[in-house]
Amino acid sequence: MIGYATLGTNDIDTALTFYDALFATVGGKRLMQMPDARQLTFYGAGPDKPMLVIGKPYDGAAATAGNGTMVALAADSREQVDQVYAKAIELGAADEGAAGTRGPEEMGFYGAYFRDPDGNKLCVFKMG
Repeated sequence: MIGYATLGTNDIDTALTFYDALFATVGGKRLMQMPDARQLTFYGAGPDKPMLVIGKPYDGAAATAGNGTMVALAADSREQVDQVYAKAIELGAADEGAAGTRGPEEMGFYGAYFRDPDGNKLCVFKMG
């Protein structure tokens, strides 16, 4: 259902370095880059899968992290959740909640939370 989500950045070089290394842990990569002033970069596992786009805001104003806004990244296993979270922290992400079970155990939600260098909140999770 979701095609892509976009996160704004004020420092495109730092953001791309962060996401290149982070997504390498889950097989993600740059799929497309727009050469315009926004420098939009699309990341994903393939063009037919959901993507995350990093770029400068359309209106030219400073990028800000939305309060209550979060992008959740699906993982293949709990071990992959741990790996992505550890990589994010290694890359300078701010901790918003270490990997662990959230909610009732029977729900099977295992997730970790962090903020990228621009303050955008992300979750990496595995259901079941």
